[in-house]
Amino acid sequence: MRTSKPARAGQYAALLCYLVFIAFPFAWLISTAFKPPRELATLHPTWIPKDPTLQNFRDAFDQQPLLHAALNSLIAAFSAALIAVVIATPMAYVMARHRSRLSTAATGWVVVSQAFPFVLIIIPLFLILKNLHLINSLPGLIMVYVVWSLPFALWMLVGYVRAVPPELEEAAAVDGASRLRTLVSVTAPLLAPGLVATALFAFITAWNEFFFALVLLKTPEKQTLPVVLTHFLGAEGVADLGPLAAAAFLATIPSLVIFAIIQKRITGGMLAGAVKS
Repeated sequence: MRTSKPARAGQYAALLCYLVFIAFPFAWLISTAFKPPRELATLHPTWIPKDPTLQNFRDAFDQQPLLHAALNSLIAAFSAALIAVVIATPMAYVMARHRSRLSTAATGWVVVSQAFPFVLIIIPLFLILKNLHLINSLPGLIMVYVVWSLPFALWMLVGYVRAVPPELEEAAAVDGASRLRTLVSVTAPLLAPGLVATALFAFITAWNEFFFALVLLKTPEKQTLPVVLTHFLGAEGVADLGPLAAAAFLATIPSLVIFAIIQKRITGGMLAGAVKS
């Protein structure tokens, strides 16, 4: 059924409003990062800085160890994304190919578990990590990120596996391929967009996560970038707005760069050319 022109115009208008809503904070952040202190204190702020400066970026690096914190965040986010995808992939395959009441209940529990707030689990989680001597360590934080992102990663991958026609695997088996060979040569390439999308989700979730990092990491050399950004707030809650905006802008760049690099793989047809109609 074809969409009428007024309905299509309404869809485009809604999409435009959504894009403006999403882009407004980021555009204001960039504008603030390049404004000198005098423009930041004015009662009539402007979108475009009248006298743009890079001093806020220099002050941000002078005041806080941003590079070291970014490295900690990169290690934690990349490790958590990789481990979560490696663990979730075989689990998702089994749940998708061998449906039962148990797998259905497991899928429901995966979805429900995402509704639990962080506050409910932080105390028992802290005690468990303390007994394992993983408090104030990146391995402990990575373990938490893997556990937290694994349910949603599993839920995403189950959908991708179910979208792969079982007939492709059956055809490979008829040709004499073993189960392992079929999974590696037939199923895995078709799951590549799903694996990338899932890894991206887990990476961005861990990169932006604040609460667990704040509670579990105590020493400055172990803290991640979101926690270090809070150090631009003074004792009375007054923010050093220029350096804070500059540091926050730099913190968004890795996610944007990674998404720009792999967006074609995410949006590409997962089964394009796999099945002849």
